Amino acid sequence: MIGKKIRLQRILNRNTGKTIIVPMDHGVTVGPIPGLIDMATTINRVAEGGANAILMHKGIVETGHRSSGKDIGLIVHLSASTVLAPDSNAKTLVCSVEEAVRLGADAVSIHVNIGANTEAEMLAKMGMVSRACREWGMPLLAMMYTRGAKIKNEYDVKVVKHGARVGAELGADIVKVNYTGSPQSFSEVVEGCPVPVVIAGGEKMETDREILDMVKGSIKAGGAGVSIGRNVFQHKNPEIIVRKISEIVHGTKK
Repeated sequence: MIGKKIRLQRILNRNTGKTIIVPMDHGVTVGPIPGLIDMATTINRVAEGGANAILMHKGIVETGHRSSGKDIGLIVHLSASTVLAPDSNAKTLVCSVEEAVRLGADAVSIHVNIGANTEAEMLAKMGMVSRACREWGMPLLAMMYTRGAKIKNEYDVKVVKHGARVGAELGADIVKVNYTGSPQSFSEVVEGCPVPVVIAGGEKMETDREILDMVKGSIKAGGAGVSIGRNVFQHKNPEIIVRKISEIVHGTKK
């Protein structure tokens, strides 16, 4: 699996084994929100701040290509739904691993909502994607969220660690989950998942301190980094917040 290892090194810091990913796939889900209008500028700012990778849908890749400036890894997102759908938790495949290979992706990602009415279909699609990733030597990031009638609290460590383990069991190389609120509880998630675990950024936060405390807690628990969208690309200074996150994730400042 040398191809997969080589590609993983493009989205993970080789020295720390950790990563800072900035997902920018929100345009499909909620439309052209602030921060995603001028994609070229936003991508430039997060790259200069030190992000390891950006994540986007296939149609925006050309906008995200950088012929100059600081390099940054590319993760192509394969699944989607919109807030306008009758069931926005039902994710469907809108891109293939083969398409991502042709686009020059360093990795692909898929979104699965554990507990949703369409969980079975999403797990089946993840199985198909995982198999294709093995055939092509393509790293797979699985966004494993716990959402559905049986889920009372999607940040509960019991369901979060279950979701993380499902991602690893089905072939993900990196799993993305919600932060459970404390280093103590999140350590259970990390311990129960045999592949690197990164945290989601969640809803837009009021202060930098909230963001950074969450990042610190996840790293203290053994997390492998972050995949933070709105709290980075909608920040008034994306470069600065990425640098601050990097200080915690990669230890770039003592």
